Amino acid sequence: MELVSTRNNSHKVSFRTAVLECIPSDGGLYVPSTEEDLRPWIMYMDETTSFASIAGSLTSALLKEEFSPVVSERMAGSAFADFSPRLNQLDDNLFNLELYHGPTGSHKDFALLWFASVLEHMLTIEDRSATVLAATAGMTGRSMAAAFAGKKRLKMILVYERGTALGLDPACLARNGGNILPLEIDGSLQDAQQLVRSIYSDPVLVRQYGLTLANTMNIGRLLPQVFFYVFAFSRMRKKIRGDIFYAVPSGNYGNLVAGLYAWKFSLPVNGFITDATPSLSCDVSGHCHCLDSIVPLMERGPADPASPSNMERLEQVFAVSPAMLRGLVFPAEVNRTGVTDLMFRAYKKYGLMLDSASALAYGAIEQVKDRIESDEGTVVLVSKDHPSFEAERIRTSCGLGSSFTGLKAPLLEPVEQVKRYPVDRRIIEKLIREFH
Repeated sequence: MELVSTRNNSHKVSFRTAVLECIPSDGGLYVPSTEEDLRPWIMYMDETTSFASIAGSLTSALLKEEFSPVVSERMAGSAFADFSPRLNQLDDNLFNLELYHGPTGSHKDFALLWFASVLEHMLTIEDRSATVLAATAGMTGRSMAAAFAGKKRLKMILVYERGTALGLDPACLARNGGNILPLEIDGSLQDAQQLVRSIYSDPVLVRQYGLTLANTMNIGRLLPQVFFYVFAFSRMRKKIRGDIFYAVPSGNYGNLVAGLYAWKFSLPVNGFITDATPSLSCDVSGHCHCLDSIVPLMERGPADPASPSNMERLEQVFAVSPAMLRGLVFPAEVNRTGVTDLMFRAYKKYGLMLDSASALAYGAIEQVKDRIESDEGTVVLVSKDHPSFEAERIRTSCGLGSSFTGLKAPLLEPVEQVKRYPVDRRIIEKLIREFH
């Protein structure tokens, strides 16, 4: 697979380059340069094909120039030996794809597990190491640490705002000989992001210490999210007839873009439903509209390495044919103050407990029925994160009392003896040098 920047489609790079040197000099984001026909692989898979096998086969098909089939299967098998999404049928026309069955209950677990496995293999082949520096909140930090823990070629520095370093396995921490270094700053998450942003803006420092990113600015973090959609299709392909739509929480549009890549790679899908945001909504005629598109790419600032959005990738998918955007993506205005009511309705109708983001996607399904022009279409609702992260809110909205318990305690416990520092870039640079 060759990749190009969203801001320069003439300079092609390998997957290896796009992963290890993940920040294009032109300020854009790496994207696939061509469409891939994965239909022969997709149509061969069914409900008996494990998620690990799906991931291994698609890795081999997409990255055949860089990884052999055996290596692809090994990397995917290592990542997903114990973890898989789940697809549940709720009624004749609605399925629920649960992405929270990884080690920390976050949808990010799966992409990070694959990314860490692939990155470790690449670094081993080249006999080098890399360090990930990330500003993070509790849930994302747990997921990153769980995926990278124990990797011999990878180190990770997690920068938290004060009091938010939670749920890390003590065995993986640097003070115990591990490869994860958590620290807190006397500032906000925005302060932590600005520190990280300033570090990655220094190309000399990035090269010197082999810094790379593990968020969706890195195409290696985004690409495995394609596997979710193929997994869901493999489970329902023999059960349904007619059109297929996915209802995807908006977030930073990573899952939506990955779904569109799956479509470009020949996955049978007729559209994507999502909750509208100021960045992605409907114009006066009811068609999908990207607000950012009114500003030419070359007049925008560079993509943000500390808190990325995938909107630019979404725009790139439809740059050649804007009409396809109107026919494939269906944003719906959902009242965000009514999330608890949506949670209750999903629980009352299906016994389904949803996190807030997934509840908004659930609300979007009803809003777009008259726009997708499909009376017999099947919708797959994507659930991102374990509902127990919002246990108190779900108890209140669904009336579950004490019967609905939260996640296991270790995922919510503060990291002991985590060091705290002032908001100072020089300190972060010093820690990178010492930990390298």
